[in-house]
Amino acid sequence: MNPIVLIPARMASTRLPGKPLADIGGRPMIVHVLDRARAAGIGPVAVATAEREIADVVERAGGTAVLTDPALPSGSDRIWQALQHLDPQGAHDTVINLQGDLPGVEPETLRDVLRPLADPGTDIATLVAPVRDQAEAGASSVVKVACTFGADAQVARALYFSRLPIPWGDGPLWHHVGIYAYRRAALARFVGLPESGLEKREKLEQLRALEAGMTVGCARIATAPFGVDTPADLERARATLGGGA
Repeated sequence: MNPIVLIPARMASTRLPGKPLADIGGRPMIVHVLDRARAAGIGPVAVATAEREIADVVERAGGTAVLTDPALPSGSDRIWQALQHLDPQGAHDTVINLQGDLPGVEPETLRDVLRPLADPGTDIATLVAPVRDQAEAGASSVVKVACTFGADAQVARALYFSRLPIPWGDGPLWHHVGIYAYRRAALARFVGLPESGLEKREKLEQLRALEAGMTVGCARIATAPFGVDTPADLERARATLGGGA
């Protein structure tokens, strides 16, 4: 595999406008994510953004930024457009989509997401972590994955994603971590598909892939990295990663 890490970022967050540039310990959040991705050492890293102000911050931090069409509907579309700009010859056969609101992601986590692609039958790889308690299980903001790991297995196939606590019955529940590794051909196919019925219903983009018959593999990790979606999340990130603004 020859991976590239692409980080989609935009200013227009509904619950926390301008969050890529939110200050965490004296640095914008997008720079924290950029640094964590570079520390993983698995390939080049770039930020895909529609806003010049984000690109300027990334470039001042020594990073690469690609300006994408503001009309693109999703982060997946942004990374596909950025990939075509950065690598028109197709040298990178694997594309990691790292969300720009995960400032505490561990570099090892980005290496973990590649594991399911060791199976040539897997189109897309992602991550899961154990659900810790009933509050997490019941939260609609936490996406759960129906998958089963063998006794010592670290990789499993995703059968469904939902905001409900699936599957029913005794046994572990798995929290989906929204970091993906795509085979390049799978990403090209995915962004060319129309929105699917279950995707619209659950508001989960990954269901488009499952409905189209694509195979999604899950690698298990110990703990889900926390995302920054609200002002309270931002305060938590500041407390965890180095001081307030």
